[in-house]
Amino acid sequence: MTTNTTSTLAFIAAVTLLGSGACAGSGEETADASAEDTAAAEVAHNSLSAEEAAGGWTLLFDGEAMDQWRGYGRDGLPETWIVENGEMVLQASSGNMDGGDIITVAEYTDFELTFDFKVGPSGNSGVFYRAVETDGKGLWQVSAEYQVLDDPAYPEADDWDPRTHRTGENYDLEAADNRIVHPIGEWNSGKIVARGNTVQHWLNGTMTVEYELYSEKWNGQVEASKFSVEEHYARAPSGSIGLQDHGEPNNLFFRNIKIKRL
Repeated sequence: MTTNTTSTLAFIAAVTLLGSGACAGSGEETADASAEDTAAAEVAHNSLSAEEAAGGWTLLFDGEAMDQWRGYGRDGLPETWIVENGEMVLQASSGNMDGGDIITVAEYTDFELTFDFKVGPSGNSGVFYRAVETDGKGLWQVSAEYQVLDDPAYPEADDWDPRTHRTGENYDLEAADNRIVHPIGEWNSGKIVARGNTVQHWLNGTMTVEYELYSEKWNGQVEASKFSVEEHYARAPSGSIGLQDHGEPNNLFFRNIKIKRL
């Protein structure tokens, strides 16, 4: 073997070794970047982006504590609500609806509220707004509701029409024509926008219903509903955000609850 040939082979070996090192380093960097992306995605839950913070959004749940919430009609939190894995969890109960509803400590008039929710089998809950505690009345009797439900578990019956009772609808009043609902065990994104008497419900990026409080249409819907006998129903111009414990035997989960005053 000549000296030139030996030198050439040595050069090729060196380049190959360097190339292998570079590839290995690139692989490590890719793995590190992937891990960082995953960590960033996890951190993103229950947090505000710089744009959200600058735009006036605030968190109603930081993934660790429920200090911005209390029980409806009580100072503390019901034991049915806990924090687990960065989520507000409504634990499965025995069907007793006594005292499980919660409301925000702060009150809101005009706002945009966003939230993620996940429903277990036969799960039944709701998100309420402008709720004001009233002696002798439950949360559902004083506040309009964004329905949260395992829809297929509640089929039509002789004494019950599922329309106006499905996820994203204005419970018992306004039915949705367009809905995109993810199945039980998967996360859904909800939104309520309340500006004056105009209220919108959104579900997974699609507006499900829009209604005008105290309009002729709305008054007629109330009169034809279970709320016709509730003199305090949806009458407060300002109040708390509420989450319902309907006493169902399966868990419900909430995260990324954010609000902006309008």
